[in-house]
Amino acid sequence: MSKSTESKSDKVKALLKELVGELSGQEQLEGLTRDLMKTVVESALNTELDEHLGYERNAKSDGGNSRNGYYPKTLKSSSGEVEISVPRDRNGEFEPQFIGKGQTRLTQFDDQILSCYARGMSTRDIAATFEEMFGAKVSHNVISKVTESVQEQVEQWQNRPLESVYPIVYLDCLQVKVRKDKHVINKAIYLALGVNMTGCKELLGMWISENEGAKFWLSVLTELSNRGVKDILIACVDGLTGCPDAIAAVFPRTTTQLCIVHMIRNSLRYVSWKDKKQLAKALRQVYSSATEEEARVELEKFKEIWGAKYPSVHQSWERHWENVTPFFDFPESIRKVVYTTNAIESLNSVIRKAIKNRKIFPSDRSAFKTVFLATDRAAKKWTMPIRDWPVALQFLNIHFDGRVNLN
Repeated sequence: MSKSTESKSDKVKALLKELVGELSGQEQLEGLTRDLMKTVVESALNTELDEHLGYERNAKSDGGNSRNGYYPKTLKSSSGEVEISVPRDRNGEFEPQFIGKGQTRLTQFDDQILSCYARGMSTRDIAATFEEMFGAKVSHNVISKVTESVQEQVEQWQNRPLESVYPIVYLDCLQVKVRKDKHVINKAIYLALGVNMTGCKELLGMWISENEGAKFWLSVLTELSNRGVKDILIACVDGLTGCPDAIAAVFPRTTTQLCIVHMIRNSLRYVSWKDKKQLAKALRQVYSSATEEEARVELEKFKEIWGAKYPSVHQSWERHWENVTPFFDFPESIRKVVYTTNAIESLNSVIRKAIKNRKIFPSDRSAFKTVFLATDRAAKKWTMPIRDWPVALQFLNIHFDGRVNLN
């Protein structure tokens, strides 16, 4: 075989290296999954023997070695024991790599399928991938059953109890396309990302809906309250419709901070390209001020220069001033955390990669599963707290009159 030609065995190993271990948790799959595992493993082992002998099954060999039947082997998996038939050669030289000698545990095919699904692959895409890499034909129904196994985990996660206090919570949403009654409509998946007492990120919940407004956000925040959240110190939002009013209704002591980056983007949306650089520079003088009083002076300067040409920009900052300025009360280390929604934007980028591959989802449930699995992958990396978090937490506790409850 030429170096430029990748063998099926190499493809198998490459696929496994990419997919195994992507997801946390061991879902208990139905017995039907064992048939999938048996089919794929035996197909892969026969492919390896073809490579070893240099010819495919039922073809004539010019060499002195040949196939010599099979021997049984029992492998343990998350779905129970799987009985497979391992092919052997007459000379006893064949040593399978896919399932090595002495190996008793089976690579988690359920996790591989869920990892593919998390990447935005449809059941048909996954079936085609398994057939291409392993030479095994896998029913779409089998794959659907595997992906459905995550539904119970989703429901438990969405209803789990939460901590009583979250110093920071980010609220955001992103759009997905879902098929409904033979039409494709836009729906939004809403995310609540918290920073817990240890300074680490934690996704508190996800919701999918067609409509956005104070009533919807009120239901989201009420659910968080019912799951144990008693207080949120700072809620960071990007100007979502009705969100500040809903926050005030459920958590009246919470400080709402609008995302400065989104404020700037909205300000520049209708500005001529030749003015954008200078106008952005003028706005920077506002939000980079040391105090709110200084920021107010800079906003007045902005109005004198740009107010006549772009009145809507100045008016927008004036209208939202109460929710733009809270970060001025905090030191620089906390300002960077609360005046942008970078924390949730990084999560959104992971989700967008997954939903981009699917384009259109057949149902709300399908969209929700894909987003859940994508966020589950992302959450594995949320092990480090925010920089200088202990100092920041002490400041927040003092600033918010002991509401952090450090004892």
